[in-house]
Amino acid sequence: QVQLVESGGGVVQAGGSLRLSCAPSGRVFVINDMGWYRQAPEKQREMVAVISRDGMPNYSGSVQGRFIISRDNSKNTMYLQMNDLKPEDTAVYYCNGAVRLGRWTQASDYWGQGTQVTVSS
Repeated sequence: QVQLVESGGGVVQAGGSLRLSCAPSGRVFVINDMGWYRQAPEKQREMVAVISRDGMPNYSGSVQGRFIISRDNSKNTMYLQMNDLKPEDTAVYYCNGAVRLGRWTQASDYWGQGTQVTVSS
């Protein structure tokens, strides 16, 4: 069973940086749109940034100018460079992707298990 796997979370002081990565656990044919979402305690999951297969990004207003989303299609891997982190960025960050397992299969929505990001003040 292929999964999306996040890595790179951790604890950082306000103003610091972290880089998240997301990659499939097994072989896939292609991943179309990908994105990062986050969920803070007692809050709904929200979009952080999304990126199309051809690299077009879209950011939420709260992270615009601080976070950078990117991807490497040769590795089916997506990244989130998070700079100038703030305590309000504390959340579990989830990777999402529209995954095609084979040439003749339709894309399905895949989610990772999440990685914790904690920003201390």
